[in-house]
Amino acid sequence: MLNIASVHSYYGKSHILEGISMTIGEGELVTLLGRNGAGKTTTLRSITGVVRPQSGSITFLGREMAGREIHEIAQAGISLVPEHRGIFGMLSVEENLAIAVRPGHWTMAGIYEFFPRLYERRKNGGNTLSGGEQQMLSIARGLLTNPRLLLLDEPTEGLAPVIVDEISKALLKIKETGMSVLLVEQNLQICEKLGDRHYVLEEGRIVYSGSAEEFATDHSIQDRYLSVGV
Repeated sequence: MLNIASVHSYYGKSHILEGISMTIGEGELVTLLGRNGAGKTTTLRSITGVVRPQSGSITFLGREMAGREIHEIAQAGISLVPEHRGIFGMLSVEENLAIAVRPGHWTMAGIYEFFPRLYERRKNGGNTLSGGEQQMLSIARGLLTNPRLLLLDEPTEGLAPVIVDEISKALLKIKETGMSVLLVEQNLQICEKLGDRHYVLEEGRIVYSGSAEEFATDHSIQDRYLSVGV
């Protein structure tokens, strides 16, 4: 579905991604792990066109995406749930959702069933929501675009453990629908629970790729590149 080959991306003169290559198959949930500053968010921004790769190829469903405009990539079926959520604080929950609706499996009614708390808060402004509610809203908005590939940037960061568990269950349900997902996440337990395959990024380079089974037993990779054990 998604194939990234030898991508180099920069911020000004800073060389952030140094020839990364990775793939995501139909219906896979793939995680991208690494320390802060490794280039994970830049990878997502390169896929979505926020950052334009200087060289390399990003193909999605057989079409080249590198160099295309952001709206063209979104229309092709890629949706990003950003790290800082991007909620419109002056709009209600319902208005935040309504602007994202595109034809497909996910509907407003379906989203309210999936996230009952959003239905309860549908008339509330985005800036009155808790952090967990804002994250639910951000994920819901991404789903309502009915993408073929969902990109998630640190969806559990800064959330209370009970909310982390709720978000984790939601991600599992999304996976079970067969949607392809690229998950950037620091919580290794969530990654091991959900991921089919894992990549580790270090200083802009892919230093490890492996299946869920291989990653779970290779503690040297976790200790060397992620600084923690599970």
